[in-house]
Amino acid sequence: MSSLAPVRTTAVAAQARLRAGMLLGAGAFTSWGLLPLYVKAVAEVPPLEVLVHRAIWALALVLVILGAQGRLSLLVRAWRTPGAARSVVASATVLSVNWFVFVWSVSNGHTVDASLGYFINPLFSIALGALVLGERLTRVRWIAVACAGSGVLWLTVGFGRVPWIGLALAGSFGLYGLLRKTSGLGALEGLALETAVLAPIGLAYAIWTAAHGASHFLSGGAAIRLLLVLAGPLTALPLILFAAGARRIPLSLLGLLQYITPTLHLALGTLRWHEPFGARQLACYALIWVGFLIATTDTLIRSPRTCPAAEGLW
Repeated sequence: MSSLAPVRTTAVAAQARLRAGMLLGAGAFTSWGLLPLYVKAVAEVPPLEVLVHRAIWALALVLVILGAQGRLSLLVRAWRTPGAARSVVASATVLSVNWFVFVWSVSNGHTVDASLGYFINPLFSIALGALVLGERLTRVRWIAVACAGSGVLWLTVGFGRVPWIGLALAGSFGLYGLLRKTSGLGALEGLALETAVLAPIGLAYAIWTAAHGASHFLSGGAAIRLLLVLAGPLTALPLILFAAGARRIPLSLLGLLQYITPTLHLALGTLRWHEPFGARQLACYALIWVGFLIATTDTLIRSPRTCPAAEGLW
């Protein structure tokens, strides 16, 4: 009986680690899913100014965290790595595009369109891995990508317009994931360097708006100032939760959890803000969901029970 004790202890520890990882991952994706509520709360602030404060205050918070952990020296070392500066500038650029399009779309009543981007992003990333990294895709995954592509094409033809918000979000986030995957930077270090690239530009913009009397941070009152400062924690803390969860659960399970985010976006857009979502849109989204289910099922069947998740993905 005593020989079984270490095995049972290990199994219990593994189950506890899995549960903790699922809670941390779900917390991160729920935080991102509820982010439109924050964007609506600062709707009077232009999206560019929101983006600026998101970069400035996220950088401040991440530097405090890294300083408390004694890891600030890693930033200098990472920046001096050959090719790191070019990679960070590129990832910061696509990240800022993603942030701006998301804030603009929610502020202007397109939360449902934004949800589309995060529904198709995983399948876009699969295609990107095949086309850019030369990853081999199974026939099943090609079918999944084709289903999602058909859904996007149907949206384009059926409504007479390209769903540019969804494509811009999926494209920018997919490229961001690709750049972070190939950079090898950790989650916090990567975010610190990216926001360090964006923050000086943002600070210059903030000074310019203040000089011209157009700063909502200065003129918007205490509530708006507090909300804009909160943009930092709302950017950094979900990433910390994600990084902690990603270390504890298989990547395939993490992929399932990430659909919490666009599902909440879609629910908020349709149920809270009553954005249009008719039968034809539902049919188009259904094709995308079918593609997701096919890809997820294939991943769950093929992936091992434990798979190290890359901290630098998000």
